[in-house]
Amino acid sequence: MKRIKLIILLALVSIVFSTCFDKKGSENSFNPKEYKLWKAERIAYIKGHEGWLNLAGLFWLEEGGNTFGSSPDNDIQFPGDAPAFTGTFTLTDSIVLFEAYPDISVFNKGKRIEKIIMEPDVSMHPTTLSYDSLEWFIVERGGEYGIRLRDFNRKKINDLDSITCFPPDQKWKVKARLIKPSKKLTLMLPNVLGQASEQKVPGILEFSINGKTYQLYPLGTPNDLWLIFGDDTSGDQSYGGGRFLEIAPPDKKGNYYLDFNKAYNPPCAFTEFATCPLPPKENILDIGVMAGEKNIPHIWH
Repeated sequence: MKRIKLIILLALVSIVFSTCFDKKGSENSFNPKEYKLWKAERIAYIKGHEGWLNLAGLFWLEEGGNTFGSSPDNDIQFPGDAPAFTGTFTLTDSIVLFEAYPDISVFNKGKRIEKIIMEPDVSMHPTTLSYDSLEWFIVERGGEYGIRLRDFNRKKINDLDSITCFPPDQKWKVKARLIKPSKKLTLMLPNVLGQASEQKVPGILEFSINGKTYQLYPLGTPNDLWLIFGDDTSGDQSYGGGRFLEIAPPDKKGNYYLDFNKAYNPPCAFTEFATCPLPPKENILDIGVMAGEKNIPHIWH
């Protein structure tokens, strides 16, 4: 369970730090210029090097040797840009050894390598290998090891120019207070792989919409909170796997402002090769949050 918890936390950290959001200012006022910049940064990130549109595969390893290359005769078939037979991944007791076949030029940090033990993403220093337009590294999820592949020539990268959003509205930037627990508070956080982990919660955010009080359980720290939530639009107008929301630090009076206009889709809305967390049952709102990013066409997931 501790390993799963670490895996989920690392995955969440990766997602949060990759969104490039500006947390400046916690005043309860909507800034159109800031919102426009936020939308532009979202597209730039999703299409960028660490974004989600260049993902081209997620291949789970079997214990022992796993051959790979573009030939279907391999255990793992990479896209056509890879050599027919590129090398092997050998999984032995949670250690993954990569070995390139002779005359195949695979690089790590600009240096050609023949073999290397690959550190997974949960180590915080994953080993990244590349061949021409392809790049790959190891992900660990619940004791399972897989190859996450990027293809920087993938046509899908250039197909997305915008994400449809609900019209921005001041009423969806709401004031909230963080109710800090008197003892340890946790929730079970599920993910799309069917796993769940117990996560520590720094408090409960309480706010009102149209005179009704709601609560959400954030992750992170009091000065760096974010949410995974679902609502009555989920699966219809917005993405069925819920949405994420980052929260600016509190103002001098300790007030938080939840700007649902900046609620955004998780990686799984754009690729089938992500391993997204899902909204916990505590964070399913019985109201339609008509703000933030809408659902996107099914061609993306």
